[in-house]
Amino acid sequence: MRILYVDDDADIREIAEMSLQLDPELDVKCSDNGKDALEIAREWKPDLILLDVMMPNMDGPTVLSHLREETETTHIPVVFMTARTQRHEVEQFIALGARGVIAKPFNPMSLASEARGYLGDDAASVDRPTRFPGS
Repeated sequence: MRILYVDDDADIREIAEMSLQLDPELDVKCSDNGKDALEIAREWKPDLILLDVMMPNMDGPTVLSHLREETETTHIPVVFMTARTQRHEVEQFIALGARGVIAKPFNPMSLASEARGYLGDDAASVDRPTRFPGS
């Protein structure tokens, strides 16, 4: 299964890549910006995109909007990676078309399993409870 991880922070990107590669069934590519991520998504056709929300030049919601506009990428599930996890923010991300949100900082030991939860035939139809801080 192919996962594209997009984050402008090199340290977080490296930790995420190493964390995801702990799962031998995951093939991982990384990008440090939205423009390159769109190109990789078009050419490589990942099964899932883990996308940072706050990036310079093109933020995560803008990348998601472009992905949804293009026939070859509209079906790719996107999960936002963000520290912005207030209930209204998460609901806004879901309304934009994100499949879900993984809170940053993430647990490197469980990132692969969290990502896998968004893959597969049933992932789109699963009513996945969203966890909010304090709940």
